[in-house]
Amino acid sequence: MSNSSLPQPLARDLRKAGLEGSWHCEAATIPADKGAYALVLRLDTQLEATRPAASSTALLPGWYIYGGSARGSGGLRARLQRHFKRHKPQHWHIDQLTPNAAMLTALVISEGDECDLVSRLSASYAFDVAIPGFGSTDCRLCPSHLLTWRPPEMWRPS
Repeated sequence: MSNSSLPQPLARDLRKAGLEGSWHCEAATIPADKGAYALVLRLDTQLEATRPAASSTALLPGWYIYGGSARGSGGLRARLQRHFKRHKPQHWHIDQLTPNAAMLTALVISEGDECDLVSRLSASYAFDVAIPGFGSTDCRLCPSHLLTWRPPEMWRPS
């Protein structure tokens, strides 16, 4: 797995998590299969994000990974086509971030599971919960479906 638009250390940490799939920067190349995806985005400025019944949280500039799934009609292509749009009504939590992202790309995993994807990323030292409950209000397994990448120079021993 590789994507030349990602910093090498981030691409390496995503690879180490054992995610198998294909990278896409535009919806036309994405299969209409059902499955999961890791939406990787870069914020260049601070952004306030909220979730229902919670106060807003400041997301600092950096790299974020959102684990999502597409099981409905149109599958992965339709879901990611929506995420790649800059102007859209806000329907999901992630819609607060995508219009403000300086870069968006997606790792598509046909027949994949979003909770497995988030679990693999969370098990490494490289990714932390960005906002508890973000994108996972209907999930009882994951503390969040939005993770932030912690570059190696920021790793601290536990």
